[in-house]
Parts: sequence; C-alpha cells; structure tokens
Amino acid sequence: MAIILGIDPGSRVTGYGLVHSNGNKLEYLDCGCIRTQSKYFPERLKTIFKELCLIIEHHRPQQVAIEEVFMGRNASSALKLGQARGAAMVACLSFDLSVSEYSARKVKQAVVGAGAADKGQVNHMVKALLKINDSIAEDAADALAIAICHANTQSNLIRMSGARSFSKKRLRG
Repeated sequence: MAIILGIDPGSRVTGYGLVHSNGNKLEYLDCGCIRTQSKYFPERLKTIFKELCLIIEHHRPQQVAIEEVFMGRNASSALKLGQARGAAMVACLSFDLSVSEYSARKVKQAVVGAGAADKGQVNHMVKALLKINDSIAEDAADALAIAICHANTQSNLIRMSGARSFSKKRLRG
C-alpha cells in the first residue's frame, strides 16, 4: 500500500508518473512532463528540482523509482542526463524519500515482457495495465512504466521473503 513516483529523467523533458500499489493491484494517479525551456543548463536543472518538489508535496509518494543512465553514442548527452537525474534525485532526497534505480531494459521487460521493446509498445502496455483511455506523452508513459516496474519488484521481493517452500536443488548448491 504505497504511492510510487516513477521518474524518466531528461534535461529537456522529465516524465513523471504516480501509481498507487496495493499488493498486485495498481491504480493510476497522475502523470505528466516537466518541460524545461531555458537555454541556460543550470536553470533547467533548477526547474526539474522545483517542479518535482511541487509534485512530491502534492501527491506525497512513499517510494520513488528512477531510470538509470544509459551510455549512448554521445557522451555529452549522457552527462546532461546524469545531471538531470541528480536534480531529480536530490528533490526526492530532500523529502527523505529513498530512490530505487532501474535500467531501461528491466523496465521494458517488466511492462512489455521484452527488454528491447519500443516506446510505442511501452506506452500501449502502460495504458492497458493502468486502464488509461486518454493519450499519454511518451516520457510520462515511460515514468509510469518505471513506477510499475518498481511496484512489481517490491511485490516479488515481499512474496519471496514470505516464501514457505524452497527448491531442494538449492540445498545441494
């Protein structure tokens, strides 16, 4: 029983999505995009920080999940993405929220069932899983997918910790 904030960081567009997780049940709460307009990079980071703080104050999530940085061909873009992630993480940490990190591949696998899924597939599955009829921006759908991945991971960990049986193969180890 937790409100989970998923964050898809970006220096120009940062997606956010909130779900309420209760066991295996997920309920859509909100999603959107923080769009930064400034040409001055530090101002963009400030916008990400301030807007996420407002979202956290409004929705009061108990858990936060964010996508890990992936290394593409452009090192400069990866560094900017890392800084945007940092601004988002500091916003969460300023509210004493711990932050869990997931690779894009793990998120896609959790939502679509394939780690190489495209954005359209992720968007479609997020809408189906959360019973959303309206269109959602790609970055917001990605953020919701991150929240769903976190909810599933937490649910699996809880289930595993309460396991009453185990494989005999593990004993032979």
